[in-house]
Amino acid sequence: MLRICVDMDEVMADTLSEHLRRYNEAFDENLVTDDLWGKGLWDVVANDRQGQLRAFLDADDFFADLTVMPDAPEVMRELAGRFEVFVATQAMTVPNSFGPKYRWLLRHFPFLPPTHFVFCGDKSILHADYLIDDLPRNLLRFHGTGILYSAPHNMAAEGFQRVANWREVAEYFANK
Repeated sequence: MLRICVDMDEVMADTLSEHLRRYNEAFDENLVTDDLWGKGLWDVVANDRQGQLRAFLDADDFFADLTVMPDAPEVMRELAGRFEVFVATQAMTVPNSFGPKYRWLLRHFPFLPPTHFVFCGDKSILHADYLIDDLPRNLLRFHGTGILYSAPHNMAAEGFQRVANWREVAEYFANK
């Protein structure tokens, strides 16, 4: 059976919108995703605000109520019926995110067994046929087939199989 690993942040969960919401509220600004084409939020925010950007992520409630990406539950359920599906999230970059991410996954993807949640740092350790991720660096170190999930920060990245949304993920795996 084919094994698919799926990243959580910016693939299953809309972390960017929450990060932008908190940033705009704290600094009375109006940054939008279109302002980030080819860049991360960290690249467009002034140096004196970088600490606050990190503090937003470290907040106990940041990962608790993230919006689910459109069609992700339906497509993940369909994939889980045909493939071995794991969620692989780089929780080590924000260690206090373990609990909120775990509970978020249970709430929104109850059909996935918790034994298929992988909280890691370096995704090159993953042993799978496919990895769907928004970070090109994770795909470069992965030994299977990498699929880049489009996000504002990776729009300038080239040389990757790319999907723009969960309907395209479903189409990609339709005949596998």
